[in-house]
Amino acid sequence: MHAARDPDAVTGESGPEDPELCLLSFTTPTGEPLAVFANLSMHYFSGVQPISADYFGRYCSQLENRWQEQGGGVRKPLVLMSHGCSGDIWRRDYTGKTPERMNTISIDDYTKELVDLSLRALDKVRHVEPAALAMAEQRIPLKYRTPDAERLRWAKRVVAEMGERLPKSQEEIYAREAIFLHEWQETEIVTQAIRIGEFAVATTPTETYALTGLKIKLQSPAPQTMVLDLANGGDGYIPPPEQHMLGGYNTWPARSAGLEVTAEPKVVQSCLSLLEQIFQRPRRVHRLSTGPAAQALLDEDPLCYWRLNEFSGPIAKSQLSRGRDAIYEPGIVFFLAGPQSPAFTDPPEVNRAAHFAGGRLRVRLPELPESYRISLSIWNGMPTDAREIAGWFYARGVDASRESCFEQVGVAGKGDHAGRLIARLPGGHIHHGRSPIHRWQWHRVLISRTSDRFEVFLDGENDPEISVAIVAADGQNRMDQASADTELFFGGSSFGEANWEGRLDEIAILPQPPTGPDQP
Repeated sequence: MHAARDPDAVTGESGPEDPELCLLSFTTPTGEPLAVFANLSMHYFSGVQPISADYFGRYCSQLENRWQEQGGGVRKPLVLMSHGCSGDIWRRDYTGKTPERMNTISIDDYTKELVDLSLRALDKVRHVEPAALAMAEQRIPLKYRTPDAERLRWAKRVVAEMGERLPKSQEEIYAREAIFLHEWQETEIVTQAIRIGEFAVATTPTETYALTGLKIKLQSPAPQTMVLDLANGGDGYIPPPEQHMLGGYNTWPARSAGLEVTAEPKVVQSCLSLLEQIFQRPRRVHRLSTGPAAQALLDEDPLCYWRLNEFSGPIAKSQLSRGRDAIYEPGIVFFLAGPQSPAFTDPPEVNRAAHFAGGRLRVRLPELPESYRISLSIWNGMPTDAREIAGWFYARGVDASRESCFEQVGVAGKGDHAGRLIARLPGGHIHHGRSPIHRWQWHRVLISRTSDRFEVFLDGENDPEISVAIVAADGQNRMDQASADTELFFGGSSFGEANWEGRLDEIAILPQPPTGPDQP
């Protein structure tokens, strides 16, 4: 959410956004506007007076007045705006990809644009009599992340030294929070589901992330689902489990983020179960649509194809019945925006990708033929002058063994070849490409291996960026020495150095074509 003002201090967003402004509109029997219940997954605007209804209150009053004027009615409609799942979402874009106006927009202009958007939508709403009304609620017991014995001793010492005064430093604040969690041990949270005809409302307690809302919306049995956070709870942030490894203040154990690591999946499953109950039908199975670029890969009869569109780990599902699933290591976050949505998915669906932050995707393929191609999309988040190797995004070898690394491909860091593709084969020499890999942009890479040559192509070009003979100095093909322990690694080297900091997507293992290694 808050990536600091220095873009080189971060490698990218840690979770997806949910840009949907969802409206539930009510009218009188004669069609006169009666009420609107709105929902938006954006944090507080901030920067206004200390005690304020923020943009939520301004939106409600402005839409009430303008909707009444637009409808010409005597009755002023009631407008309520609820807080969508946005524990990790704020309006500022630190990457510079959106116009600066959005970073400096006033709260009044921000509110007006939301109201304008709402009025245009309300003009198109078709009101129907709801055929069913229902509600269900569940109370879930959860543990707090209590301090271990050593941390508890530290916390008690710090709090004892404070005496009766309030904490003044971060150390004192979190020492006192550790005491609270130790004393409380466990709690109970509330989830709810409401049915209004074919429209659903699900509630999540306290501050859930945008990804949590998307998980519920995209799997809900209802055709339209609104998801609230900050409902019926006060236990702070509820990050998805993988976020706990990345850290940040919204994962530090305290009353503001103290629930067990598995709280978020329990919230999601509870909401979906309640929705199934009140709609009396199963949840949907979320699958990405197959755009033309995805279909082109399938038409190549791949050995494996992973789209990396999972909501969570540890399994990356193969798109093929005969293909192998891959395993996500810890240090990966999910459901980020992927490459070329119109190409890989049907509009307006967003293609999805995984963001690698130290972990790797790994799969063992002992049936891999001597000649093959690997097609994948890469998105580098690492500044190329930050380290010697910006990052390795592919390797084949034996885990944790430098000597048994048979091939790897990445992006160069510091030096004359910064931001260019690099490849390393047995012998340790690094081969460089010629074209820049732009930070925070998607590129398509094709890696081709035959019995005597290793080549890397970029963005559909027919001329390889890197082309290397793979016969060792003794005249033997080193790949002949590959054992059954050999794995493919995506998002890092086989020996775990300079792992990828960025996104990967649409990974396919392809046979060599009869006429050569052209890009699919």
